[in-house]
Amino acid sequence: MTTARRETGKTGKAPRGGGAPRTGEAGRGAAPRTLADELRTRPDSDLAALLRARPDLLNPVPGDLTQLATRAGTRASVVRTLERLDRFALQVAEALAVAPDPCPYDTLRALMTGDADDDPRIGRELPRAVATLREQALVWGGEDRLRLVRTVREVLAPSAAHPSPTGLGPTVAEATAGMSPGRIQQIVAAAGLPATHDPVTAVGALSALFNDRKRMAALLAQAPAEATAVLGKLLWGPPHGTVTADPASHLRWLLDRGLLLSTGPGGVVLPREVALHLRAGRAHRAPEPVAPELAPVTEHSPRVVDATAAGQAYTALTVVEDLLKEWESGSPLVLRAGGLSVRDLKRTATALDTTESATAFWVELAYAAGLLASDGEVDERYAPTPAYDDWLRLPAEERWTRLATAWLAATRTPGLVGERDAKARTLAALGPDLDRSPAPEVRRRVLTLLATLPPGASVTPGTLLDRLHWERPPRTSADPGTEDLRTRLARWALAEADLLGVTSRGALAAHGRALAGAVPDAATPVEAAAAALLAPLLPEPLDHVLLQADLTAVAPGPLERPLAQTLGVLADIESKGGATVYRFTPGSVRRALDAGQTATDLKAFLTTHSRTPVPQPLAYLIDDVARRHGHLRVGAASSYLRCDDEAVLAEILADRRSAPLRLRRLAPTVLAAQIAPDALLDGLRGMGYAPAAESAEGDVVVTRADARRTPPRSAPAPVHDGPPAPGPTLLDAAVRAIRAGDMAATAERKPTAAAPAPADGGLPRTSSADTLATVQAAVMTGAAVWIGYVNAEGAASQRVIAPIRVEGGFVTAYDHTADEVRTYPLHRITGVAELVDDSV
Repeated sequence: MTTARRETGKTGKAPRGGGAPRTGEAGRGAAPRTLADELRTRPDSDLAALLRARPDLLNPVPGDLTQLATRAGTRASVVRTLERLDRFALQVAEALAVAPDPCPYDTLRALMTGDADDDPRIGRELPRAVATLREQALVWGGEDRLRLVRTVREVLAPSAAHPSPTGLGPTVAEATAGMSPGRIQQIVAAAGLPATHDPVTAVGALSALFNDRKRMAALLAQAPAEATAVLGKLLWGPPHGTVTADPASHLRWLLDRGLLLSTGPGGVVLPREVALHLRAGRAHRAPEPVAPELAPVTEHSPRVVDATAAGQAYTALTVVEDLLKEWESGSPLVLRAGGLSVRDLKRTATALDTTESATAFWVELAYAAGLLASDGEVDERYAPTPAYDDWLRLPAEERWTRLATAWLAATRTPGLVGERDAKARTLAALGPDLDRSPAPEVRRRVLTLLATLPPGASVTPGTLLDRLHWERPPRTSADPGTEDLRTRLARWALAEADLLGVTSRGALAAHGRALAGAVPDAATPVEAAAAALLAPLLPEPLDHVLLQADLTAVAPGPLERPLAQTLGVLADIESKGGATVYRFTPGSVRRALDAGQTATDLKAFLTTHSRTPVPQPLAYLIDDVARRHGHLRVGAASSYLRCDDEAVLAEILADRRSAPLRLRRLAPTVLAAQIAPDALLDGLRGMGYAPAAESAEGDVVVTRADARRTPPRSAPAPVHDGPPAPGPTLLDAAVRAIRAGDMAATAERKPTAAAPAPADGGLPRTSSADTLATVQAAVMTGAAVWIGYVNAEGAASQRVIAPIRVEGGFVTAYDHTADEVRTYPLHRITGVAELVDDSV
């Protein structure tokens, strides 16, 4: 019974609580008098669609349909909903804002098509646009009486401060509202109309003239050519203009006949009726009933697109690894205001051999994926998180999908780095002001549109932007030279997708198509599907390099991680690309020796992992650095330097470059310094020596860079504008609660002497004895009653219940409001009233 009643939208006919008339009193079968009335006639599926499209209406869940309709008409909610309409639905809403209220469907169609009605697409798409507006609760009423919600009309209706996108101005009645009756009579007479007895009738006659095509054509046929040109300039907007105190004759002709109406000293406006006549009845200059086609299409080989995108995906993994490897030893400081300094961004860009804008993207990507965070110390620095170590152990394709999914969901926008905010402060990478809530939606929409193209196909960015602009028309910018935020987000999304390897040559790769959700198997998670498609395309890591006689090693492809890590210590990367070139230098060999390796270990390592013999120059280099490594010993005095070879120490003392070290001889084999041991080590290495650090026990200290890690950190949560989209369970519960609350609010009551109707429409008030007697009678008859109830927190509500049992001071009843059986303490019931038999 409850479900059937909910679907038919049955409403009561008596005022709520006997007070003011309810919105539902139009009765069954009558035309809805308000939006709430129409919502009562809609099925649950329509209400669920409304709440899904406008989740802000659920915060909190409305108590009934009247409250839902009121909330749907608030300005903030209306503006947010209008911004999510496609261009044609928005154009239809704009046309309704300048149409009569209410507006028949045929009148709306005439405003969209004009007299010619030469675009059949408008006729086909207009029902869809009206249905969209109705589904979003922006329009209500039957086709013969379409009504815009009042707030929508206020937002879209033309005014001098806020011109309508249609370019239309005020109606004759609106423009003459402050005009003197004598002036109105003069206009009526000049237009050839008979004089009237009052201004209202005169304005009505003038409006009728402007709406009459034949009489209006005859009037304009008498206009001077210059007057017609003036009307043409104001025709498509803006409709406002200025005139001098002594206007020219052709302007005077227009003013005398009301074809231009004065808006104040020096100001004139083209009345809406005149503009519509000149436009042949069209509200818009160029209606756009269908989305622009994604054409022309450039075809590429899908295999080439997938292969090149996979190569870029592997490069993305390498860049992120290099970034975090750089920051685990050289952790940059966090600015006092938050974010990364410009100097550290430039230094990181140099280390990664890329641009600063690309570096900002990689830094933000690692942060969004939870691989990078601040350590929270007093001297706060950025460093990799423990999750970075777990990420390194994943297969390459899974590492990529983690980065790609983090990019898709992130609201942080790296493209803003370097720009200035409203207070003229420069926006820093990792700073607090980079979140833009539309970013995830724009990225997903860009990928979804690319996924509609055939595999390997691409379109120009301009074509894609035209489509996005139709789907979400951009706001009018105060500065015509600047792009709106969504357009910039789309441009950044295209560039970032190419950097990440989601696209290549402007076309979506196979793994990018899976990431966008365009996979045949809907049961497979998008991450798993993308990883499965990417895995065969990634290069297999190599376990060997090619040693060259010029002290270089060439890696013909990506190396296995242990090999790459060891080689990165033993040699310096000279160039990257399809093949990586490593350069062996005395400094790099010394770095490997400092890490605890011996010359024998290094040569054995190279012999094992080289497909070519170890060149003699490289073997000599390793032996030479190893022979000198540790010959000098540095310890802490402030610091000291000792060596068994007195001649070496004498040579150092005689070298003018040692002056900053402030050395003095303590013994034939010992020198003392007034600087720290690490500074002494660096100074001697700068002079060409290979000293080794010494512990307090005299042992060689193996030094290697500390790998910093932050405490466990979670990835930053996206910052959304408004509540997230509700799930099916929440929607079902919300619809049930709203229907039940509306039933309680609109159920028809029987006011009696014991339970009179509350004067203020509030809760019923009866004595304890009357409450008990009415509830016991309802148990015997099976009737439903209306109660007022105050819960333990003191919150008052009204409910419709069907009592089942009364005992021990409690009433057990089926609660129509909650759609379940509940138990209520009798002492918390403020009062009770019987319902009309057919109310529930």
